[in-house]
Amino acid sequence: MDKRGLILVYTGEGKGKTTASLGLTLRAIGRGMKVQFLQFIKSPERTYGEQIALRKLGVETQQLGIGFTWTKTPEEHREALNKAWQKVKKALQDESVDLLVLDELNNALAIQKFPIDDVLPLSEVIEAIKNRPPHMHVVVTGRAAHSALIDIADLVSTIEPTKHYYSDQNISAVKGLEF
Repeated sequence: MDKRGLILVYTGEGKGKTTASLGLTLRAIGRGMKVQFLQFIKSPERTYGEQIALRKLGVETQQLGIGFTWTKTPEEHREALNKAWQKVKKALQDESVDLLVLDELNNALAIQKFPIDDVLPLSEVIEAIKNRPPHMHVVVTGRAAHSALIDIADLVSTIEPTKHYYSDQNISAVKGLEF
């Protein structure tokens, strides 16, 4: 079997990008792989269903963000993105990790409300992913995947909504389905 690590990107406007990465995580755990699951936007001040379940399975899971961009000041977000990127750079060099999930990295890279390139430089992100240990698989999720990330990916799945209870039925986030 091929031991080369792959880059998988789940993007698009539809629901299921993080869920797809969780499915891969379960499969990898089942095969005895070491998985690290890092979330860019979600805050450690809240709890999430996937966080609870992954910790029960022994997966290192960290929420590196501070929530949606409208919940804090640009400087607070920039500081969180900088700290997240420092953590991710180390994870991308960790020889012991077989599968690294960078949940909502696409969303972070797509922020336009304030400058981020000095704290989360796209070119550095691309180089770090390309120069990871050869066996490491990297999964990147979130809307609006950057074309540079798509170019280096081995798989890109774009998830688009056909119907969604948010917009079609005015139902907000559901515990156990979204968080």
